[in-house]
Amino acid sequence: MSVVDHPLILGENLSLEPFPQQSPDGTSSTVLIVGGGVTGLINAWVLLDRGYHVTVVSKEWASFTEQQRLTSQIAGALWEFPPAVCGQHTDILSLKKSKHWCMVAYDIWTAIASNPSLAALAGVQMRASNFFFPCPIENLPAQYHKMEEIAASGVHGFSRSIESIHKHGIDPRYGAVDAYEHLAPVIDTDRCMEWLMLLVQSKGAKFHTETITSDLFTQEQEILHRFSADLILNCTGLSALSLAGDKTCYPLRGALIRVINDGEDFPKVESSLAITADAAQDSEIVFIVPRNDNILLIGGVAQPGRWDLDLTLDSPEINRMRARAEAFLPSLKHARVDPEYPIAQGLRPARERNIRVERELRTRTVYLHGEPTEEPSRIIHNYGHGGSGWSLSFGCTADVANLVEDVLHNLPASKMKLQEKIAVDNVRTPAQMDSRLVSEAIRARL
Repeated sequence: MSVVDHPLILGENLSLEPFPQQSPDGTSSTVLIVGGGVTGLINAWVLLDRGYHVTVVSKEWASFTEQQRLTSQIAGALWEFPPAVCGQHTDILSLKKSKHWCMVAYDIWTAIASNPSLAALAGVQMRASNFFFPCPIENLPAQYHKMEEIAASGVHGFSRSIESIHKHGIDPRYGAVDAYEHLAPVIDTDRCMEWLMLLVQSKGAKFHTETITSDLFTQEQEILHRFSADLILNCTGLSALSLAGDKTCYPLRGALIRVINDGEDFPKVESSLAITADAAQDSEIVFIVPRNDNILLIGGVAQPGRWDLDLTLDSPEINRMRARAEAFLPSLKHARVDPEYPIAQGLRPARERNIRVERELRTRTVYLHGEPTEEPSRIIHNYGHGGSGWSLSFGCTADVANLVEDVLHNLPASKMKLQEKIAVDNVRTPAQMDSRLVSEAIRARL
């Protein structure tokens, strides 16, 4: 937890311009970011706009060929209020913080989507996001509580109505009897990753291709020296298993079928449609999301501990996934798969205690005037997002930017925790009120 609190606000300390909002100079600190996915790039963006020099190191970058793409590109990238469709949070601290993080991201993605030319460049659209249930939502206490939180969160266009079941052509035999919807950002990940890479480079980020192996802490001094950096930011997702020595990290294999959504084979799907695993009758996910104007994603699969990426359209779990979607939305029986890229699969970077946004807690012994003293590490971690990297992106990064200041002021590290005396569920975000008022309210409660 940081001792400073600077909310992330688009237009105040985050800029969409192709240059940093605050230009660095010869005295500015340098941040080395390890990881070139969405988390690493958005961290780079935020830190560049705060006047830091930034170098991003990654073993690979977003690609747009037949080769295996980054996990950030495979993601469904439908903004969701946690817990997300693909899996439940197991850590109450992570869940509570995620409810704030996701709303910070919601505001910024929504602002990007509101500008037509920018939205086209970034691949971000606002679409109706629908969630369906096999019984009245009141009969599912966890889902009912989540719905109430969403309704009060500040998302746009919230409504609860069974009419959406008929409006979207859901087969009544599938058993959906209740539903709600709201507007949510949907991100074309290929386009957005390309846009993010160009944006942070135009703001001054340096890209370096290298595979770093083994625990960052054990090689911290060498890495800092080699890159002339003042601190290291670990945004390596699943690689934190080795780079952070975190044995609680594990893969959550996912896959999506990509079908042509041009209105020729079935009525064009313009909204996302989902049934979460804990609400589904067979405990399996239905996840249907328009990726862009021509591609529809059909999912989903969430297989913990599976490292292999060998799924095909003929794999049993893919056949079941498609059969569920077609039973739910019968018009999809006529869908044609994308011949160039029929199935997207990847490994979500999951963690037993979910998201980690905190400084490295291990210290090293140094001698000052002959006396031993414990020196804090200059590593910050931001990983373990599972299937929610896009949804939590800017929110986690706002906390990271505050931790950067702690490191540079040589403050001691502390475990990730909630601010004392703050009811996180009741702290509103900029979607509901001015962020400066939020900050003042938080300080008043401390």
